[in-house]
Amino acid sequence: MKHALTVFIAAVMPVLYVHAEQKTDEGATAMKQWSKEKANEWCAKLPWLVGCNFTPSTAINQLEMWQADTFDPKTIDRELGWAHDIGLNTVRVYLHDLAWKADAEGFKKRIDRFLGIAAKHGIRPLFVIFDDCWNPNPKIGKQPEPRPGVHNSGWLQSPGPEVVNDPNTWGRLERYVKDVVGAFAQDERILFWDLYNEPGNSGQGVKSLPLLQKAFEWARAAGPSQPLTAGVWAEVESMKELNDYQLAMSDIVTFHNYSDAQNLDEQIKRLKKHGRPVFCTEWLRRPHSTVETCLPVFKKENVGCCNWGLVSGKTQTIYPWGSPEDAPEPNPWFHDLLRKDGAPYDEKEVAVFKKLTNRGS
Repeated sequence: MKHALTVFIAAVMPVLYVHAEQKTDEGATAMKQWSKEKANEWCAKLPWLVGCNFTPSTAINQLEMWQADTFDPKTIDRELGWAHDIGLNTVRVYLHDLAWKADAEGFKKRIDRFLGIAAKHGIRPLFVIFDDCWNPNPKIGKQPEPRPGVHNSGWLQSPGPEVVNDPNTWGRLERYVKDVVGAFAQDERILFWDLYNEPGNSGQGVKSLPLLQKAFEWARAAGPSQPLTAGVWAEVESMKELNDYQLAMSDIVTFHNYSDAQNLDEQIKRLKKHGRPVFCTEWLRRPHSTVETCLPVFKKENVGCCNWGLVSGKTQTIYPWGSPEDAPEPNPWFHDLLRKDGAPYDEKEVAVFKKLTNRGS
């Protein structure tokens, strides 16, 4: 999920990290990265995974999705039903540390309810824990209304740079990760945990590496039965230290690709060399990355994928990155597959999903 006016990558700073056998604060050795054999055995039991990044159309961001006053199971149920109907069997969903801080027990109950709704539709979600993208100062409570025409005008970083860059505040984050991952550590309804979306985005660069390290340490200490990952999203030299760490610690390899089918195919082949299952957690950027050209690549390579967006709603991601206020509806849409009433944006796209997932016409 790239920042609105492209991404500024901070200058690389030397940061040392320990590979695989990290130490927890309690002095115990944290669980190691899964072996390649274990990861591939896990993957072999799964169908071809096809999904989307999901936020209900009534939520502008993660807090509006998860806070008690605005949690909307009726819309979630309806829209996940539409996802099932076009062939999706997974969704990538962002959590938020402040939703847990405000109401930890209620937050976990809402996650459980969400998982129940998803399971009813044959969908196994994957959850995102932290995020370096978009608005940097998240606040609990009523969320802003969308700015008309602006892509992701209300999306929130989690926990935000002030906290990411101050290790003295991380006690709360440790409790959050261990509590949430621990509560669902044996829950077969969850596909995997995506610990940190685009670490280093929004000018953070390698400054996000220490929290990324801790996210893996805390999550492993919670003993999840599901694999852990953090996706590679910018294969550039200034991100090498972050990328190397993500690949060294992830049980399965995840990545983002918003480029054309040839670029996607080339990246998949590079990432498969790591010998682990490969899954694309973000794609679809019309007219560059399209359903007709890219979904067949994922199918051919047996690589799972989650395009960005399902139903056009308050996130306004039908508009391109950096769209100005009051921008007209773009042609083509940037992300998303369905209109608010469930009708396809493009019938041909939905036909491709149904054909490749054997969902029928």
